Amino acid sequence: MRTWVWVFSVLVVYGFVLRISADQNARTERISGSAGDVLEDNPVGRLKVYVYELPSKYNKKLLQKDPRCLNHMFAAEIYMHRFLLSSPVRTLNPEEADWFYTPIYTTCDLTPTGLPLPFKSPRMMRSAVQLISSSWPYWNRTEGADHFFVVPHDFGACFHYQEEKAIERGILPLLQRATLVQTFGQRNHVCLNEGSITIPPYAPPQKMQAHLIPQETPRSIFVYFRGLFYDVNNDPEGGYYARGARAAVWENFKDNPLFDISTDHPTTYYEDMQRAIFCLCPLGWAPWSPRLVEAVVFGCIPVIIADDIVLPFADAIPWEEIGVFVEEKDVPNLDTILTSIPPEVILRKQRLLANPSMKRAMLFPQPAQAGDAFHQILNGLARKLPHDKSIYMKKHGQKVLNWTAGPVGDLKPW
Repeated sequence: MRTWVWVFSVLVVYGFVLRISADQNARTERISGSAGDVLEDNPVGRLKVYVYELPSKYNKKLLQKDPRCLNHMFAAEIYMHRFLLSSPVRTLNPEEADWFYTPIYTTCDLTPTGLPLPFKSPRMMRSAVQLISSSWPYWNRTEGADHFFVVPHDFGACFHYQEEKAIERGILPLLQRATLVQTFGQRNHVCLNEGSITIPPYAPPQKMQAHLIPQETPRSIFVYFRGLFYDVNNDPEGGYYARGARAAVWENFKDNPLFDISTDHPTTYYEDMQRAIFCLCPLGWAPWSPRLVEAVVFGCIPVIIADDIVLPFADAIPWEEIGVFVEEKDVPNLDTILTSIPPEVILRKQRLLANPSMKRAMLFPQPAQAGDAFHQILNGLARKLPHDKSIYMKKHGQKVLNWTAGPVGDLKPW
C-alpha cells in the first residue's frame, strides 16, 4: 500500500508539471548560445556538392527490388541522395565542387523480416569506389579526402551488426580518408573516424505526424519503453546484447508501477510516447536507436543509456540539457535517478524539447525543410571547409590507401 501511495504522489507531481508545460507550449525556450546559432545556420552558398552518376545497380535497382528500404531506420542513404539531386548546393561542374558524393544504398539488402544484411556492403562499396576512381579524376587527387559517403548501418563502415565482429573488421580501408556520414557514434571506437558526421537514424516523418495527439494531453506515464530486452536469436547466452543494459532494465523494473515497459509494440506506440515523461533510449547492438528521434519529436525526455555515445548533430542540439544520461552500470538505480530530478529541471527540458527547430533537425522530411536533418548534414560538411591541406593533398604518384587491405571476402567482385 505504501508503494502505491508513493507512486501516486510522484505521478501527481510530474503530471501537474506536465500539464503546465503543455498549456504553455507556445512559450518554448530558444536554444541559446552556439548550439542555437549552429542549428539555424543556412548551408546554401557555403558549399558545392557534386553527385556522381552511378549505374542503377548501386542504388535505384536495389530499391525497386525491395521498396521496404524506404521505411527502415537506415533509409537516410536513400533520402540524402534524393535530396541532393534537387538541392541548391548541387553543382553539375565537378571542377568547382567542394565535396563529392557517391550514392550507394549499402543497407538495401533485407532479410524476409526486414533486417539489413551488411555482408555484401564492403564489396559493393569497393566496386563503386573503383568505378569512380577509374571514370573520373577527382578521387585520385586526394584518395577520397574530399568525398563523403552515407553509411547508416549499425556500426557504419565497419559493416557488421555485432560489435565484436565490427571491431574485428574495422572501417573499410578504402574509406579511411573520406568523411563518413553515419548513425553510429561512440567515442574512442575503431568504427568512428575522427571527422565523421553523426546523424539521426531515419524515422518516418509523415507517419509520426499522423499520430500527434492534443498538446494539452497530460503525461500520465512516468517511464516508457517498448522493445527487446534480450535478443535470443543472436545472443542466446543473454549477456552480450546491449551489454546487458536492457536485460537489467527488465530484471529490475518489470514489476515497478512507475515503469511502463514491455516487448509488445502496440498500435498506440507513438501516442504512448506523447503521454510519457521519460522515454528510455538504451543501446541495442549499437549505441543508438530510432527512439532518440521519436523521443525528441514527441517531447518525451530521452533517457540515454549508452556509455560514450556520440549523439547526432551534437554541435547543434544541446543533448545534455534536453536528455538524461545514465551509465550502463547504474541501470539498477534508474528509479532513484529519475525520481530525484527536480520538477523545475523537468519543465525546462520539456520547454527545450518543444522548440520546433530541434524537432526538424532530427527528421528527413519529404520535401526538405529549412533546418532539417539534410541541412544539418550540409552544415557539418560546410564547417569542415576549407579542407585541411595537410591531409587533403597527396604528392604526385603517392598511394595512401591499400586497395587490397581487409578480409579476403571483400575482394570478391560485386
